[in-house]
Amino acid sequence: MHRYLASRLQTSLRVFWQLIRIMVPVMVAVKVAAEIGLIDALGPPLAPVMALIGLPPEAGFVLVASFTVGVYGALGALPLLADANVTVGQLSIVCAMALFAHALPVEQAIVRKAGASFWFTAALRLFAAFFYAAIVSALCRATGWLSQPVDAGLLNRMASPSAGHLDWLISSLVSLAATFVIIVALILLLDILERTGITRRLTDLMLPLLRFSGLTRDLAPVTTVGVLLGLTYGGGLIIKEAQERNFEPRMRVLALCWISLSHSLIEDTGLMLAVGADIWVVLVGRVLLTLVLMKLIALSLDAAPALVRRLAA
Repeated sequence: MHRYLASRLQTSLRVFWQLIRIMVPVMVAVKVAAEIGLIDALGPPLAPVMALIGLPPEAGFVLVASFTVGVYGALGALPLLADANVTVGQLSIVCAMALFAHALPVEQAIVRKAGASFWFTAALRLFAAFFYAAIVSALCRATGWLSQPVDAGLLNRMASPSAGHLDWLISSLVSLAATFVIIVALILLLDILERTGITRRLTDLMLPLLRFSGLTRDLAPVTTVGVLLGLTYGGGLIIKEAQERNFEPRMRVLALCWISLSHSLIEDTGLMLAVGADIWVVLVGRVLLTLVLMKLIALSLDAAPALVRRLAA
């Protein structure tokens, strides 16, 4: 038992080291930007775009960090929302957008290597993020759903960039420590799910959804790995499988569009739930939109076979 826990702790430390190498520079950059007035200066240009989807201007910085750096970059910029008095709905929208579209330069380069267009899949992720945000925002405004202020989760332990230097430093260290605890819990959960066979059962449950979107059984298993664990894993497996087995371009494009839209459903979603986002927004609705978009893409490829050649890398 001791050896097992030690090995899980080592794995958690490696993941956490990768995380802080991204989060800490972003957190420091945000703090410096706030100190020199850059946040206030860039707020007005971002405000109209964010207002269209019911978000404060500060959310724009979080999303830029997500689109370019990744999920951990978005987490590093989240303290900007501490002063914005965001609702659970607004926080959930930001988190869902970050999950739809993050680390685009790196992840879509993997997708291109695996066999689908960099620009199409990147545009697909951005479209899904903003379209989904508009839908959820309109729903929240019309019904009052998730209109309560954020009162739980990691966000409350993050220091606002406008805080004093010492308060900011202490709160930042506390939030990083809390994030480490969450990482350890997620690593243990993933391992338990694997050892108990629950991951395999989840994979079996995913198969009908993937086949509904046009995927064959051959590519469904590796796509499921990407959907549950991450684009890097899934994309890497598709690269390997495509080299060993001659998958048709249409199947590769569909699989990579699926993974691009919704991946790492366990780990990344867990991080966003820990921040205080709502599970219906960051998981259930996101997967439903992915299913709809994938069905439309599959029908489009069937109706216009020439599209496959344009979308396959």
